[in-house]
Amino acid sequence: MPGFTEWLIIGGVALLIWGPTKLPQLGGAIGKALRNFKTATAGTDDAEKGTESLKDKESEHPHV
Repeated sequence: MPGFTEWLIIGGVALLIWGPTKLPQLGGAIGKALRNFKTATAGTDDAEKGTESLKDKESEHPHV
C-alpha cells in the first residue's frame, strides 16, 4: 500500500497530466463509479440472501 509520499507524487503527476480544471471532474466520476459499484454488489448480496432463504423454506416443507 502506498504511503503518504507516494500518494503525493501520484497526485502531482495527475495534476500535471489532467490539469486543475479537469481533476475535480475526474475525481467526481471515479467516486460516482465506485458508489454505483457498491450499490450493484450490495444488490447481488441481497438477491443471494433471498434465494438462500427460499431454499431454506423449501427444505422445511418437502414436496410430497
